[in-house]
Amino acid sequence: MPPSPPQSKAKAWYQALRPRVFTATYAPMGLAGIIAVADGVFHAGIFLLALVGTLLLQSAANLINEYADYRRGADRLKQAGQGMTIKKKILEPGSVRLGAIMATLAGCLIGLYLLSQSGPLLWVIGVGGVLVAVTYTAGPFPLAYNGLGEIAVAIFMGPAIVVGAYYVMSPSVADARIGELCLIALPIALMVAAILHANNIRDMEADRAVNKRTLAVIFGIRFARAEFMLLVLGAYIAQAAVIALSLMPAATLLTLVTLPEALRLIKIFNTSTAIPLLHQAQGRTAKLHGQIGLLMVVGWSLSLALPGT
Repeated sequence: MPPSPPQSKAKAWYQALRPRVFTATYAPMGLAGIIAVADGVFHAGIFLLALVGTLLLQSAANLINEYADYRRGADRLKQAGQGMTIKKKILEPGSVRLGAIMATLAGCLIGLYLLSQSGPLLWVIGVGGVLVAVTYTAGPFPLAYNGLGEIAVAIFMGPAIVVGAYYVMSPSVADARIGELCLIALPIALMVAAILHANNIRDMEADRAVNKRTLAVIFGIRFARAEFMLLVLGAYIAQAAVIALSLMPAATLLTLVTLPEALRLIKIFNTSTAIPLLHQAQGRTAKLHGQIGLLMVVGWSLSLALPGT
């Protein structure tokens, strides 16, 4: 395709990094932070380092995705989507690849420092996170091309971040608490998977044409629509269950103010095949994920400031 109109390199890199999905880091990190505050183990400096390191690894994953999808031809038939700066001839493939390598190395360096301040559990979480970032769309068995994208993202952008961020602030955390943290992270895990799945519904036909076997491509549109509904509504149901288990304060049900938007998004994905509308809805799904995470943190903060709420 012909080159797009000239634009600044800074704006192009901003597009390639896909910051509107950084909620995938902010939401679980915020949740880990407020739990640490509630437990009296919050450490601002370590928390900020963990946040920066996680953002770097997410940025690396986004750049690897940008580069690998271009090399595999997955962007060739897409009508809408984030990034695609290589396809539009704004950034060179080599530059994006180098950016991905630098972001990965920077994230790993921060991870190694945090490891020196915590313990061996971070090895498992850190190595797993790096492997997912690299193999999501790259390597001989890319996860996103083999129906494993939602599962990988739900685990490593949900419980893994919450447990990891809490653990670096409190390495002596008991095994039982780790299990509780995984349950608390479940609503966030389901919603971050919904962001990816929304992307896959939008790109179904383009992905099918290049044999990118997402769950939407493998099982078809009826299954894909049901999965999106299950992921989004499941986030609210999971939160109610976590509250019922007394692992999260009832004040976090502030998230229910977002339920009308969740239902609107489900209706769009259940009824529309228009790529521009689905692209907009995918962005709104990312925004919904961020709002749910933020309202959980706000509600938990209120419960700490106003006991009994």
